[in-house]
Amino acid sequence: MASKYEWSALILRVVLGIAFFVHGLTKFQGGIENITGWFESIGLPGFLAYGVAFLETVGGIALIAGLGTKIISTLFALLMAGAILKVKLAAGFLGDGQSAGYELDLAFLAMAVSLAITGSKFCSLDRLIFKGRDYNNDTPKSA
Repeated sequence: MASKYEWSALILRVVLGIAFFVHGLTKFQGGIENITGWFESIGLPGFLAYGVAFLETVGGIALIAGLGTKIISTLFALLMAGAILKVKLAAGFLGDGQSAGYELDLAFLAMAVSLAITGSKFCSLDRLIFKGRDYNNDTPKSA
């Protein structure tokens, strides 16, 4: 039987994965060239838009499936920290009436950091692939 901790980590992992997947997918559906242009308008290299959209889409799927949770979550945390500092901070926590604030980004950042620290192997591909390894320290159970 799974613990409350395992269930809560699973919920965080799946919800965060869905959120990032949808954000990444909309970047491609809405025209990645538009996102590239927007990146350039805020002083970032346009090609980064492809990397961000790819990370959000593929990383979101990986999180939902529970594949590489700690690594993907770390990358998402870095992405959210960059988004807050570069884009959202000036608008304030709740926004300035013209653009959104950073409250949602901060929540995503906290979720990603939590998963990067603890992982989430309940109902995950990682558990199937690495089933002979200890959850907390990634050492074999017999060690």
